[in-house]
Amino acid sequence: MVSKLFLRCAVAAVALSATSVPAYAQSSGTQVLLQRLHEKGILTDEEYAEIMSEMKTEAQAAPPPPMERAQETLDSSRVVKMTDSGIGFEVGPATIKFGGSVNGFYVHDNPDTPSATTAVTGGIASVGTNNSSAVRNGLLPGFLTVSVTSQQEGWDVGAFFGMYPGINSTAWGALGANNGGQPTALATAGIDFRQVYLTFGKPNVGTVKIGRDIGLFASEAILNDITLLSSGTPGGNVAPGNTTLGRIGVGYIYTDFQPQITYTSPKFGGAQISAGVFQPLSSLTAPGQSNQQPGFQGKITYDGSFGDVSTRLWVSGVTQKHDTVGAGTGGFTSYTGRGIDVGGKVTVGPVTATGYYYTGKGLGTTVLNLFDTDAFGNPRKSDGFYGQALATFGKVSIGGSYGESSLKHANAADALANPTLVKTNSSWVGQLRYGLTSWVTLIGEYVHSEAKAHNGNKAESDTLAVGGIMFF
Repeated sequence: MVSKLFLRCAVAAVALSATSVPAYAQSSGTQVLLQRLHEKGILTDEEYAEIMSEMKTEAQAAPPPPMERAQETLDSSRVVKMTDSGIGFEVGPATIKFGGSVNGFYVHDNPDTPSATTAVTGGIASVGTNNSSAVRNGLLPGFLTVSVTSQQEGWDVGAFFGMYPGINSTAWGALGANNGGQPTALATAGIDFRQVYLTFGKPNVGTVKIGRDIGLFASEAILNDITLLSSGTPGGNVAPGNTTLGRIGVGYIYTDFQPQITYTSPKFGGAQISAGVFQPLSSLTAPGQSNQQPGFQGKITYDGSFGDVSTRLWVSGVTQKHDTVGAGTGGFTSYTGRGIDVGGKVTVGPVTATGYYYTGKGLGTTVLNLFDTDAFGNPRKSDGFYGQALATFGKVSIGGSYGESSLKHANAADALANPTLVKTNSSWVGQLRYGLTSWVTLIGEYVHSEAKAHNGNKAESDTLAVGGIMFF
């Protein structure tokens, strides 16, 4: 029989020739060699068993490979990994996610010719001597959102930031990014930092939100509007601002993004309740105000399915007391603005139909507290509605909608003083969508807008918009 020294040298030579081979392959190759030597009778049973035992002992005493050592000492709290869904990552105790959207449309607007009979104060139809063309955002500007969530001491906590930059240059003023546009060289786009809030809650307790976010009253109206992804009524198209109007002012009052402390309950079946206290808003057109009390808003939603039919129903309300400066003298008065809305969305097969209605007093029209009172603080009543349907067949969707917003005079004196005040704004919308990818949707749209004043004046405009929107 060969000497053990010779065998050791032979095994070492095999191991040395395999230094570029992974460790598990080296070990396996050495064992195969020894087994062959044993089978050919070069190694006795005792020698084979002794060498294999020694190899096993050496392997157990050797330090683990670098990768195994790294895994043993790795601190799991410092590992960064992808989230299961969406774009984001998990690091330590936090989950960080990103979302965003970019859109742009070529918008061609054909306004009504200016005359004594086309003047409508608060009308949304465009009036001008020439047609206009613009490359602009739709009802949505672009946006980038960042959310940070974690579980701490049994609570789900989070922070949310939403930045909404437009593609058009903005003339800065009292309304910030919502001012009219400035289509000149060396101008800058408007950035609307409309969301910043924190949340904390538990599944069986509900969630509290503190910060700036979309309001409760009329939020469902805009979130379910098909023009949310497109243009709708363009508003100022000659010098476009951050966004178009969509169906704002022609079916609902804009909910807006407002400072708030709100509570949202867990779901009870398909029902959920939200209620909150809000920063009081001053009127845009009423006499000067010094508001002492906050605003209050609430919303109830219900989601349910009945066979192949799915539904979402909602009702929401708003109330706020407005303290007019100098109230009680010279005919000036304080007032309370309040309103309520109801709506529903029903999906059957490829078709989704939506209906919505609101009514209020001292709320105004188009946006909260615009034309909400006369010159002395007497509140005006308003109401509105819209109906729409969207049918989807594969990548193609076709939809249409009609809506109106109406405003009444506060009294006979108001009617005498403001004969051209808008009575009704309305619009027809026809829309065609094509889902290019899961992120990108191409959209073509035709809009006919009309504004009528209390004295019979009327203006009409027609708009064609073509473009696309991306969400990620």
